[in-house]
Amino acid sequence: MRTIFKLAVCSAILLSSCAEKINSEGPSLEDFTGEFSLVTPLATSTSDVDFSVGEKLILTAEFSKSTEWTLEITGLSSGAYKVISGKSKTLDEDNAIWNGSITDFPMFAEEQVTIDLYVEEADTNFYQSVTVDVSGVKVNDGFLVADFEEGFNSGWAVFAQTGADMTFRIEDVAPAAQGAHYYDMGGEVDWDWLIGYVYFPSSAYQVSTYPLNPNPDNVYFNVLLYKPEGITNALALFQFVEDDNLDGVFTEASEDMYSVEVSALEVGWNQISLKYADINALVNGQPSQPKGNGVNEPNKLLEIRILMLANPASGYSQLYMDYMIFTDNEPLNP
Repeated sequence: MRTIFKLAVCSAILLSSCAEKINSEGPSLEDFTGEFSLVTPLATSTSDVDFSVGEKLILTAEFSKSTEWTLEITGLSSGAYKVISGKSKTLDEDNAIWNGSITDFPMFAEEQVTIDLYVEEADTNFYQSVTVDVSGVKVNDGFLVADFEEGFNSGWAVFAQTGADMTFRIEDVAPAAQGAHYYDMGGEVDWDWLIGYVYFPSSAYQVSTYPLNPNPDNVYFNVLLYKPEGITNALALFQFVEDDNLDGVFTEASEDMYSVEVSALEVGWNQISLKYADINALVNGQPSQPKGNGVNEPNKLLEIRILMLANPASGYSQLYMDYMIFTDNEPLNP
């Protein structure tokens, strides 16, 4: 009799334990069939965030059930745009954190931003909005070649043909990709492919060669190019001139120059990011044998040349350029 009693008690304990385990694991039925409601409104970890010193903005909210949600962050002055989305019952530091980055250009400025929360359920389209002040923008690590915010560096070199409607100047009207300024390259030249160029020698930064990692697999060249509506003939040629013997002079017959042609851009801002190791020497647009030691050496980079080109029979052409920067280990993540 005592043995039977012990078995009954053990069975009861096991059943109780199993019941607890079943109830404590996995989503509840209400997560799938319950009615949606907002338990805790959308809130921010601060009302004023300074991304320039590494601060991050945490967004929080709680729902009555696990649901798909979208956060849209928009700069009221810049028009910058960031999207964060997911599916969960809560927003917190694990799934709703913002470091000042963008989803689409332009980049954020020091400005007020709106943060809109959208939830689309079968019977509910929920929306809530909050505002936050950005007192410092995200800093991108790397060697900044040009963002045109401080005007034209006297060490740069610029040339424009005597064609029609030539620009080749810094502009401060929309649409800048970063800050308030960009470089406008445009014109019509009916006798030559070359419309104009801008050279960025290392001497403009008071160094003999660009201060870059010697490993070409760890160096990325990044630049933002904007193609205006209606432009179909623009071609940008980027040339990377190396000083193989470090004598301070580029000798075309015996030193390396690597090149990239950029065309077929989308209308609006385009991010061009190139691993330095993948840049080839070109002749008439085709890969060729370099004339120097044939080794991509970013730490021997003497000058960056940007040539604006177009078929002379194709009419007016134009591109805007902004935020040229070298980054380490990965492409620019603006």
